[in-house]
Amino acid sequence: MQITAEMVKNLRDMTNAGMMDCKKALVETGGNIDEAIKYLREKGIAKAAKKADRITSEGIIYSYIHAGNKIGVLVELNCETDFVAKTDVFNDLAKDIAMQIAATDPQYITRDDVTEDVINSEKDIYLQQAKDSGKPANVAEKMAEGKLNKFFSEACLIEQPFIKDAEQSVQDIIKLAISKIGENITVGRFIRYQVGVR
Repeated sequence: MQITAEMVKNLRDMTNAGMMDCKKALVETGGNIDEAIKYLREKGIAKAAKKADRITSEGIIYSYIHAGNKIGVLVELNCETDFVAKTDVFNDLAKDIAMQIAATDPQYITRDDVTEDVINSEKDIYLQQAKDSGKPANVAEKMAEGKLNKFFSEACLIEQPFIKDAEQSVQDIIKLAISKIGENITVGRFIRYQVGVR
């Protein structure tokens, strides 16, 4: 299939990827736009992984008040330079993450933030539930591990399904932004307020 300039432009508009990257993605996927987007995301995630160890000492504190003024969120989103902190891509990501926190009330940023005591307590509960249902020990152990991973995907912000697209995690949308911006991005901290909840 012939890859036209208009196809390249459309893909660029949809992904913010470079023209040559868009053309290559379309060539690799035979002109299939959906597959090309997937290809670029995969490549972007690969690029993002290379930036993961870079220090993020700049950024913004983003505030979000949910409709009805009953839930409010402050989130610190960090990047490498002050210049990037002022871009639309970065600020849009901050807003999306703040909305995610308002909607899902995560308890932690990553699973590394969950204490051993909490992990052991959760796992003990899941093991006991599996044993109480009559499962053998080896099956109970696997069931407990599965439930523990589900716990992480609900309690840890970056592992949660993204509220605007459940096919992606919050980590996926952060990596996509990293691939567009070219800098590492991390969530520094957050706090969520809800009227009547202490």
